[in-house]
Amino acid sequence: MATASMSKRLGCSLGMALLMTLLAPFMVVHSAVANEPLRLNIIGGLGGVNQFTRFEEPFWRNEIAEITGGRIIATVHPFDRSGFPGADMLDLMQTGVVGFGTALLALVAGDDPELNGIDLPGLNPDFATLRRVTSLYRPHLKSILHERYNVELLGIYTYPQQVLFCARPISSLKDLQGLRVRTSSVSQSEMMTAVGAMPVKMAFAEVVGGVRRGVVDCAITGTLSGNEIGLIDVASHIHPMAINAGISIFGVNRDLWRSLPPELQETLQKAVTTLESRIWDAAERETVNGLACNIGAETCQGARKGSMMMVSVTQRDAADFRRLFVEHVFPSWLKRCGEPCRMAWNRYVGPELGMMVEDDNRILIRRVSDTANQR
Repeated sequence: MATASMSKRLGCSLGMALLMTLLAPFMVVHSAVANEPLRLNIIGGLGGVNQFTRFEEPFWRNEIAEITGGRIIATVHPFDRSGFPGADMLDLMQTGVVGFGTALLALVAGDDPELNGIDLPGLNPDFATLRRVTSLYRPHLKSILHERYNVELLGIYTYPQQVLFCARPISSLKDLQGLRVRTSSVSQSEMMTAVGAMPVKMAFAEVVGGVRRGVVDCAITGTLSGNEIGLIDVASHIHPMAINAGISIFGVNRDLWRSLPPELQETLQKAVTTLESRIWDAAERETVNGLACNIGAETCQGARKGSMMMVSVTQRDAADFRRLFVEHVFPSWLKRCGEPCRMAWNRYVGPELGMMVEDDNRILIRRVSDTANQR
């Protein structure tokens, strides 16, 4: 499935050749002189949000040179401000057009749904679950990137958890019926369709304008990310239930990776692992802080205070949300992905969550202790 889609895009050799010419400045520049530093061009995550401005950008522009004693000098550019199609990032890394790059799983999973098995809407209601599921699925994600894309996985990043911002009053998920909701992935769109809303795929940079002009009534995005781009100026209500997080991977073309000296590989991997930990800790804090700032709470720190109304999450809402995942989002993912996803889920995630998939795709909800005893 992924191979067919990938071949279709990469089959356009003339277009790829032109793209490689245009994007040559973003490829890795090897030193031609002994003892000269290795110069890397990094493609990072979304520009204009904390993950990039507070972590990725200073890490690559300043910290990596200090960590390596000047052996590596890097520049970094956000992918969405560099002319890169986000959905093609793994293909660009596979061919070596991009050496080191960041891929949002929700975007690249359009052609390879198995990639985004860790961040399906409704799967991770809190950060603790998100961390656990990501840790469980990481070995499989690493294998997929190796075998299908020739990419070495160096890090997994997350944005603050994504919630609903609405310009119309809502009091529950049922109030979304008939509303147009900005989504950023196939699975988000499937969830919104199941609840009776009309999903509208829209790029992150277009969200505020879309809400302001009435193109969409609501938007799904990160709690603090939404604050940073100005959603507090155009939306009135926020539903705090975490839909999903927005997971991205940071990796490198494996041919390039193997060409680096082993000691630099080790130093880079260790440094990126530390960066990953900092990004996750910040995203967890920012999920809470984003909600506080959006409603103008006194606990808000480092962001603009809004005056949005936060919807109270009822037990019925929580039950409906779980039902949407089990009855719509998850089965749709399995249908799009097929047997590889069923097998991967049952091996890596299902036993720990007490949710297994039978050969006929029937979903069995079990106690975690029951599945653990069967292994």
